[in-house]
Amino acid sequence: MTTIGILGAGRVGTNLARALALAGHDVVVGRRDTASPAGTAVQEAGVRVTGQHDAAAGADIVIHATPGDTAVERLSALEKELAGKILIDVANATQDGPDGLPGDLLYPGGSLAERLQAVLPATRVVKTLNTMLFTVMTAPGTLSTPPTVYLSGNDPEAKTTVSRILADLGWRQEWIEDLGDVTTARATEATVLLVPHVLRRHGFQPFAVSLAR
Repeated sequence: MTTIGILGAGRVGTNLARALALAGHDVVVGRRDTASPAGTAVQEAGVRVTGQHDAAAGADIVIHATPGDTAVERLSALEKELAGKILIDVANATQDGPDGLPGDLLYPGGSLAERLQAVLPATRVVKTLNTMLFTVMTAPGTLSTPPTVYLSGNDPEAKTTVSRILADLGWRQEWIEDLGDVTTARATEATVLLVPHVLRRHGFQPFAVSLAR
């Protein structure tokens, strides 16, 4: 059984926490405000809740699900705790749009994943799950057409491990697309520019940015 630490207790983090716990993993959610009670769905799944420092230190694999615009500073403070581990980055770094939806990219010509890999040199960063509505991350089979999930990272072994975790979330092998090293995260992070337009037209209906073959 793998211990997975999830940094972030918002919709993305708690959705992943519940699904991974139900798949048999030992899951701990790290949140900044440990005084607030965890959601009922997370509690029922047996997920532990602690501070972000302890969640990162005690996990075998860490998932980053905090806001992307402040992630570099927050995670660089956890460099020691994340050393030698796989960091799965599912966030996008954007400026705030006028209506609260994602705006322009915070790192044009680069990516959040690359910034994280630079400040965490002893950590194996893998970018994935950032090209879909958060509900699809844990229920890809509910879409009417086969979705695609992308992988970007410098370490092939780490990406293989992440692929197994994706399988536990319901992702079939033929739906997983390995794009290459961490610089390829620039492409998938740029797809967030589609998101506000899709949400304005259709609301929060499940979708994914996928390859059609």
